[in-house]
Formats: sequence, C-alpha cells, structure tokens
Amino acid sequence: MDNRQNSVNINWYPGHMAKTKKQIVQDIVLVDVILEIVDARIPIASSNPEWEEVLKNKNRIVVLNKADLAEEKENQRWISYFATKGIIAVCTDANSGKGIPELIKKVEKIANEKQKQLGEKGRIGKPIRVMILGIPNVGKSSLINRITKKASTVVGNKPGVTRQKQWVRLSNSSIELLDTPGMLWPKLQTREIAIHLAFTGTIKDDIIPMIEIAYDLTKFLLQYKKQAFAERYHIEEKEINTILANNQQEENENILEIMQLVGRKRGAIFSGGRIDEEKTARILIDDFRNGKIGRITIEKVK
Repeated sequence: MDNRQNSVNINWYPGHMAKTKKQIVQDIVLVDVILEIVDARIPIASSNPEWEEVLKNKNRIVVLNKADLAEEKENQRWISYFATKGIIAVCTDANSGKGIPELIKKVEKIANEKQKQLGEKGRIGKPIRVMILGIPNVGKSSLINRITKKASTVVGNKPGVTRQKQWVRLSNSSIELLDTPGMLWPKLQTREIAIHLAFTGTIKDDIIPMIEIAYDLTKFLLQYKKQAFAERYHIEEKEINTILANNQQEENENILEIMQLVGRKRGAIFSGGRIDEEKTARILIDDFRNGKIGRITIEKVK
C-alpha cells in the first residue's frame, strides 16, 4: 500500500517541524497509548511514515477522521485492513462527534488494562497518558475538543495551526491527552502522495498550483465518480463521455475542456467570455473537500 518510492522534488518541511519531531520522539517514551489521526479519504498518504518504527511497540489506535466524507464501505475495509496488521482502527467525524464515544471506549479499555498491570506492580494512581499524532489538517484539535467536550486547544482549518505541546486531563478519568503539532515528513517522495495531500488541503495550496490539483482531481472523479460529478455540475454524462472519447486531442485537453464546462456552469467567467481557470479550480477543490460531490475515498484497500 505504501507508494513512497520513486522520489519527486516536492518539499514541505517548515523549520518548526524539525523541532516538533525531536520533541515528539522525546515525549513518546512518556505515553501509554498513541492515537494516530489520519484522513479517512487518504489513510496511507495522511500517515507519517517516519513514525512506523517509533510506534511499533506502543498501544496504537488509528483514527479514521473525516469518515463522513469518505465512502462507508471503504471505511469498513480500512478498519479490516488495519485489523490484519494488529492495529485497532475507529471511524470518527470530529465535527459532529460521530464515532467519538466508540473511540473513548477503546482508549478506556486499553487504559483499564494498563492500570491493572500497574496495580499489580503496586503503582496506584498513575495517569494513563495518550498522545495524539497526526499530520496537519486531519482534525486533531477538533477531535480533542470533542473528547474533552470543550474548546481546550487551538483549532484552525489551515495546516500547522497547533504549535505548542498541550496536555489535557479528561474529567472523571485517569486519562491525560497530549496534543502535538501536525508534522509532515521532510520530502514527499511520490507525486501521488503529494497530490492526495493536496486534494485534502494537508499541504498548503501554494505548494502545487491549484489548477494542477484541480486537473488531477477532475481526472480522478471522471474515472471513479463520473455520475456524482455530472450531477453536481449539471452536465449530461453523455456530453462528458463524448468529450472524453475525442481522440482528436490529447487526454489532458479533454479533461481541461470538461473543467471549462464546470467553470461556465458555475459562472467563473471573465468579461469577454473567457473562463476563469483559477476560480474554476477553487470551486472543484472546495466542493471535494466539503463533501459536496458526495462521499469519496481516494485511497482504497488493495
């Protein structure tokens, strides 16, 4: 499943992330459970590969957040996939709170087992510490706010908002949560990984040109979600198929022609009738990110 071979020249590693990595490595030895938050639409691309070695001996729960934006059957397949790896996975939607009670139960079960082990060693009253890991913009802070039922951490929709280490004690519980800043790895080794992160807004939109992101997204949607695409933009599937079948021009020109149709339908037009390609690209990307084209899983279990 991991497609990070074949290096590409896409770098995204602000200076604070090197400091963040060092701090996280130091703090991991202090915690009992790791909650790794990933985007349910791209579970592989949104998982930092640098943590695999560090986390292998830790109790770990993969939180498939934004599951409401991903396809339900694919969510269940990912849960089964992680189960084959011996990893618990839980689907959540931090915005609505769906899946949070189940996640808390999973954490409490591990915590109770840990407390029992500590009790047998005569260590009573030690808090169970849970670290929340995740790359930028997967919803870590929103998840903590849901778990604690209060706005106790900085929340924002731009990558890299949370910068400082924060411990949060759950009320009526021996569980303490440690939020950590979102951290990517130094180099995004394949274009596929990079573009999937760009689809979901995990890397800043100026890293890859918006039109390029929208082009790849449109190509994906036309291949796997053509009906939903056609319905969203009020374009007849027959018209889409006719354009795609046009062998008088290159495939990329066919896809760009369909993007132009979207721009025209949505009024992204300059005076004189020319399509505003940047605005069209933003419409396509925002519609995907906000679930307006439907529930879509980009990365599927193979």
